[in-house]
Amino acid sequence: MIVTEEADDPGGRRDRLPDIIGRIRDSYADLRPAEQSVADAVLADVREAVRASNAEIALRAGVSQPTVTRFCRSIGCEGVRDFKLQLAQSLAVGETFLTSETLETPPGELPPFWMSVLGEARAAIREVERQVPPEDVLTAAGVLAAAERIATFGVGGSSASLALEAQVRLFRYGLAVEVCREPYMARMTAATLKPQDVFLAISATGRTPEVVEAVETANRYGVRTIAITRPGSPLAVAASLALTVRIGEYPDALTPSASRFAFLAILDVIAAGAGYQLGPRARENLRRIKFNIIDTRPGEGLEPLGD
Repeated sequence: MIVTEEADDPGGRRDRLPDIIGRIRDSYADLRPAEQSVADAVLADVREAVRASNAEIALRAGVSQPTVTRFCRSIGCEGVRDFKLQLAQSLAVGETFLTSETLETPPGELPPFWMSVLGEARAAIREVERQVPPEDVLTAAGVLAAAERIATFGVGGSSASLALEAQVRLFRYGLAVEVCREPYMARMTAATLKPQDVFLAISATGRTPEVVEAVETANRYGVRTIAITRPGSPLAVAASLALTVRIGEYPDALTPSASRFAFLAILDVIAAGAGYQLGPRARENLRRIKFNIIDTRPGEGLEPLGD
């Protein structure tokens, strides 16, 4: 991602890039009709608008060159040059988020997202089988089973939900598990852990600073750290044990990240491994849970333990 230079402020925060595409869409209704024509031409092909000259943009929009200049100023830019610079920076997020193509599904055929969701899920699980050594899974399972206290942490959509999923998987075996729901709490929790405890971190990229810093904090106190992440990433390097898999993402912004399926599979196998190592203790906890919820939801014995 393109970033600007650090601002001179006490927190060392970085200036955010202006979201010029969002600004065009938000201000569209307030633009004059001719300026809306320029907006339509730009949004129809952002990359071409970055490359095109002022005259070419005007020709595509069916307006005069001064109208293009007025459009740029109407959305807060100093002029055409400033507008095109900001537009080029907006491509840092990738063009997959800019396409407006809608595919029609012919009768009798699968919808276009079918393979990008289900096919990528199957492929991701196969990559876990291929890339993750079973001995590392067993080691992680043993570490979790022997832990006096476990803290899990992930930032963002899928990683945060997987950290919560780890708690759901492990507490049922009688393990003491807590989820860190924000970065400061993660670092504070990591600082209170002991060598017999475990800090489990999850990150799709392995580059999220807050997650890496929390693991490094735990390391300073001799805590056993486990990461489910991308190979070769800063998080994989920081953790004492890294379960890593590299998953290529499907170029469709509207479908889930394929790495989520892979990380969930890794989480499932290490949780199951921990359950097997705990043996009778885990089974007794599961029996107690089932006994105390079965009367609230009558059904078959092999239904999901929760819901």
